[in-house]
Amino acid sequence: MGYAVLRDEGRAQPLDQRAFRDALGRFATGVTVVTSRTRSGRICGVTVNSFSSLSLDPPLVLWSLAASSSSHAAFDEASHFVVHVLAEGQDGLARQFARSGIDRFAGIETEEGPQGIPMLPGVAARFECRMLYRYWGGDHVIFVGRVDGFTQAPECAPLVFHAGAMRRLEADERL
Repeated sequence: MGYAVLRDEGRAQPLDQRAFRDALGRFATGVTVVTSRTRSGRICGVTVNSFSSLSLDPPLVLWSLAASSSSHAAFDEASHFVVHVLAEGQDGLARQFARSGIDRFAGIETEEGPQGIPMLPGVAARFECRMLYRYWGGDHVIFVGRVDGFTQAPECAPLVFHAGAMRRLEADERL
């Protein structure tokens, strides 16, 4: 699989990266852990908040990963992946899979999913995906997968990331 190339037309002044990141942080996102198994059998997993639905027909999702990530090579080699939407109270799991230089699966009970991919229990939702495309997106790689199966826990509140911190949804009337 190749990468599509995005042309940067340039701008008059570079953006203040810290201010840009802070502004992006005003958009609340869910927190996910994406897991996979490489063709050589190595398991990998990483915390991601860039997960999004892309299409209902066919069922497609996308997520992105920093090209500089220590997990990039493993996911670049993977043919399948599983996206786990974390539940409220799973912030420790999110932090564990965000750390580098450790065995991210240490002490975690997993189930074996399709293609031998480790699946995490107790999550709000899980999407089992076949890798379709990879695109360069600045300093990240965008992974697009076709959803082959999914599960959900309907009464389970998701873990949320907003303004640089893990948060939970407040019980409130719907608007």
